[in-house]
Amino acid sequence: MTTQTTAIDAYLARAAAIHTKLARLQQLADDHFGHDPEAIHWGHVGDLGRVDQALDDLLAIFDGQAK
Repeated sequence: MTTQTTAIDAYLARAAAIHTKLARLQQLADDHFGHDPEAIHWGHVGDLGRVDQALDDLLAIFDGQAK
């Protein structure tokens, strides 16, 4: 007998992986993404700008509400 992964099984596994990554991203955000707040420079600001845009792009995929 063979076991075939169903779409719902794969979907739930990927959703769980996304939730894990979101939790890690929240931890990083809470810790200033590993940067010393006293040493923040414009490069860090640019990095966060790209992350912000990427998150907007992802939100647009799922709810069409990109800024």
